[in-house]
Amino acid sequence: MRTPILTLHICGGIVGLLSGAAAVCFRKGSRPHAEAGKVFVASMLTMAAAGVTLAVMKFQPGNILGGALTMYFVGTSWMTAKRRHLEASIFDWSAFLLALLLAGIELRWGMEAAMSPSGLKYGYPPGPYCFMGSVALMAGVGDLRIIVRNGIAGNQRLARHLWRMCFALFIASGSVFLARQHLFPVFMRKTGMLILLSVAPLLVMIYWLIRMRLSHAGKPKTIRHAHPLISPSAHSA
Repeated sequence: MRTPILTLHICGGIVGLLSGAAAVCFRKGSRPHAEAGKVFVASMLTMAAAGVTLAVMKFQPGNILGGALTMYFVGTSWMTAKRRHLEASIFDWSAFLLALLLAGIELRWGMEAAMSPSGLKYGYPPGPYCFMGSVALMAGVGDLRIIVRNGIAGNQRLARHLWRMCFALFIASGSVFLARQHLFPVFMRKTGMLILLSVAPLLVMIYWLIRMRLSHAGKPKTIRHAHPLISPSAHSA
């Protein structure tokens, strides 16, 4: 039973990495970018769902959390891109509660790993738990921000879509290039190429976030009218 699920997990991960890299390379908002994004979402959800299934069968709680967190990031990023004006809905409440749940479990297991004699919890040291838990908590705060403000739009919506999709891609790349270094040639391990490939999604994320911030800062501020019946001509007069 595990072999077909493992095959689905591997194939989904490979397609997810390739389509994610393609989506990053294509111009944002273009049709190729959108099509690559659709393939990325489908393949990543397939990969994560198959990974969670395998982790349940093998009793690997750490991998269950990793797969669930990947699905969370992909799902919320996709819904952010799908809606032009992101109004709060039951989906956002569910995402917020899921992020808090995952963050609480990750941080708790990180503390338990730090206090255990072996320094491990389900085979992982405290570092990965604390890192992923902190990111999940930050994402949950972003979900709460949408609920309180009843939505976001513009550059905030694009930034939310960008960092969540890139972080999901980082989880996939780290699972391949860092966790399974023995599958790659020796020169890739010795030259640090595997580390670079693993963190490449985070570097791309930082680049685009900075670029968006600088481009937004260079634009003139638009005038906000106090009343919808007031026309621009009335303001200029």
